[in-house]
Order: sequence, then C-alpha cells, then structure tokens
Amino acid sequence: MPDFVPVVALLVALGALGVIVGLALRLQGGAERKHREMLTDLHDGLTRQGDRLGVQLGELREAVAAKLDARLDQISLRVNERLDEGFRKTNETFVSVMQRLATIDEAQKKIETLTGSVVSLQELLGDKRSRGAFGEVQLEALVRNVLPTQAFAMQYTLSNGTRVDCVLRLPAPTGLVCVDSKFPLENYKLMLDPRANELERAGAQKAFRADVRRHVDAIASKYIIDGETSDGAVMFVPAEAVFAEIHAYHSEVVDYAIARRVWIVSPTTLMAVLNTARAVLKDVETRKQIHVIKEALARLAVEFGRFDERMKELGRHIRQAADDVDRIQTTGGKIAQQFQRIEAAELDDERAAEVVRLEEGRKP
Repeated sequence: MPDFVPVVALLVALGALGVIVGLALRLQGGAERKHREMLTDLHDGLTRQGDRLGVQLGELREAVAAKLDARLDQISLRVNERLDEGFRKTNETFVSVMQRLATIDEAQKKIETLTGSVVSLQELLGDKRSRGAFGEVQLEALVRNVLPTQAFAMQYTLSNGTRVDCVLRLPAPTGLVCVDSKFPLENYKLMLDPRANELERAGAQKAFRADVRRHVDAIASKYIIDGETSDGAVMFVPAEAVFAEIHAYHSEVVDYAIARRVWIVSPTTLMAVLNTARAVLKDVETRKQIHVIKEALARLAVEFGRFDERMKELGRHIRQAADDVDRIQTTGGKIAQQFQRIEAAELDDERAAEVVRLEEGRKP
C-alpha cells in the first residue's frame, strides 16, 4: 500500500500536466487563429478602403475633367466667335476693296475712251456759250463730289429773278453763298499769243482786266442780296492758268473783287472752300446729335463694364480650376504613396499593436 500511493500521485500529476499542456496548446492555437483572423480583417478593411478611395478619386477626376472640358468649350466657343467675326470683317473689307478697284478700272477705261474721242480744248471753248457750259459742268462736278445734296442747289433762282449757277446752303449767319462760273478766255489767249506785238498784248491785258472787273461787278450786283444771301459771293474761274494769271499779274483786280465782296477761286481753291463748308456742316450736325452720341457712349461704357466683369469672372474660374487640379494631384500622390506602403507591408508596428490590444479587450 505505501508503495502504491506514490505511483498514484505520480499518475495524477502526469495527468494534470497533460491537461495543462493540452490547454496551453489549445489556447496558443486559438490566439494564432484569432491573430490570423485579425490580420485578414485588417487586410480586407484596407482593401475595401483602398477600393473606395480609388472610386472616389476616379469620380473626382471625372468631375474635374468635365468641369475643365466645359470651361475649355466655352473659351473655345468665344475664341471661335471672335475669329469668325474677324474673318467676316476682313472678307467684307476685301470685297469692298475689290469692288472699288473694279470701279477704278472701269473709270480708267472710260477715261481712256474719252481721251481717244475728245476734241481739242480750243475747239470746245470756241464761243462763250460752250465756255459757260464747261464751267457749269465742272462747278457742279466739284460741288457734288464734296457736299451732300441738301447743302447746295444748281441753277438757283433768287428773289430778284436772276439765276445763279450754284448756291451753297450754309448754317446761319452765313446763309446762302452764290457761286457763279466766269471764263474770260479771249483776251487771255491774245495776251499769250506769240504772234501778237507789244501793243496788242498791252491792249489785251487791259481788256482782260476789264473783263474780270465786269464779271465781278455782275456777280456783286446780282448775287449779293441783303436778307437773302450772304454778304459775299464767289466767282469760279474753271481754268487754273487764268486764275494764276489774275493773282500773279493783276493784283489790283483781286483787290477790287475783295472790295466788292467777291472771292475769285479756281478748281483747286474751290475744293478748299467746299471742304471748309463741309466741315462747318458736319460740325453743326454733330452738335445737333451730341445727345445721341453721349447716350451711345454711355451704353457702350455699360457694355464694356459688363465685358470687364465677365472677363474677370472667367479668369477667377480658370484660376480656381487650376488650383483644384493641383490639390487633386497632391492628394492623388499621397494616396499612391499609401498604397505603395501597404503593398510593401510597411505597416506601423504601434498601430498593429493597438489593433491587437483592442481585440483582446473585446474578449469576455
């Protein structure tokens, strides 16, 4: 009996030891299984989080791309509209230039045709009636090329019953300015005739001065009417050579005409008078329409202000879109770095330890 007791105690101790070892192995196996499950859950969670981040990043990229495309489409549309408008204006200008060139070419052909069929000036101006018609036609052509139709009248009849070649309707206080064509040619030709002697030339010069004075007196007496016309009139000499002769060698006649308030002009100087008259008429019309111009400028200023604000707003949108793209690229770079660290299994040891302690704390 005494020998049996130690054996039994030994067997009991061995059985208890086996039970303890089994429990220890079972606990160790459970801890390893739970650890593997925790790692699996962590990996699955990170994978799902990465998928969600990838989806969100893709949606964000699509939204930004759509926004940028819309802005670029708007900018492209405006640029195309401006280009189309510029092309249209350029095309219109080119067409206008071509039309004017065609008109000039046609006029050149007419001039060449006229040059081929024109008679000599001496034959055309052989009598007073032909010279008068030539001067009237030249006067009308000059006036019509410079002034608007409402600013003049041809063959105008005054209150005294006389008919003047042309009147210029100027604003007050000038009023009606009479212009009459005179062409003292016979004695002028005789003065320059190389076959004439000195006595004949002296007589021709005296007669030429008398002709000019007679024309000045006729214009002053017929075409200057108090209360109806201006206080002066214009004598149109249709030949530059005759006009130069009067002003160069017969200054006393010019002084006489000025004293009678008659101004002698040639085609060139008449153009200056007509351009001055046109400037006066334009200034009067501009003053009449000054309120319309001011209103148009005010509307233009409002539209320009709107244009400036819209351009500033467009610039802000473009800068905001650029900033959004930069931030998205920065965030995308950080996410990519996190993915690379996860794939390389570079997890933070302290973060993993905290997860293990959290799971152990959940045990009952």
